[in-house]
Amino acid sequence: MKLLIVEDSARLRETLGKSLSKMGHAVDLAEDGCEGDSMGRAGKYDVVVLDRMMPGKDGLEVLQGWRRDGIETPVILLTALDGTGEKVKGLGCGADDYLSKPFALEELVARLEALARRYHVQPNPVLKAGGLEIDLSAKSVSRGGEKLMITAREFSLLECLARRPGQVLSREQIEGYIYAETDSPLSNAVDAAVYSLRRKLDCEGEAPLIQTRRGLGYVLEI
Repeated sequence: MKLLIVEDSARLRETLGKSLSKMGHAVDLAEDGCEGDSMGRAGKYDVVVLDRMMPGKDGLEVLQGWRRDGIETPVILLTALDGTGEKVKGLGCGADDYLSKPFALEELVARLEALARRYHVQPNPVLKAGGLEIDLSAKSVSRGGEKLMITAREFSLLECLARRPGQVLSREQIEGYIYAETDSPLSNAVDAAVYSLRRKLDCEGEAPLIQTRRGLGYVLEI
């Protein structure tokens, strides 16, 4: 997933960024409401984690602005303010979920994945494409019942293509999905990742599942 974390606590922001990146997600970080508002409008994210109370613009102000302007990206609102009234207020402003501080990383990850599945209209956490079974919850891939060993980055690449089977995606589109804005991937990073993934997915004597469209990009054939 491509995630945006908007949190004014440097310690929590960096901890979430590092932890979620290690899980294979592309994570962008914003330190206040103004920066988060701008990044949320400019970038395409699967889910935004938005702090309730921040300098500049608070989370509710940012969220209300997004919803007013038609930005429908799923948002998990984080807050140290507990109580039913606060939750009702946050949800009423357009939040899709609500998580009180402190919280366990495992709970946040579960909520992120649930929101991403709902937003992509994918109630089943298993994608099937080209003879592959891609388990979004377990972050695993199998073909013909045999589990394939792939890296977190390769999984993100495969998920990106499998969510749009038969659709050609440019290198820029793929790069935007699997890398954070602060990453500086090499110019051939996507090509190298595709090459590595193909070696693990393809069977001898069969056409590659990931096809190259010269001058356009890549497509997962089904």
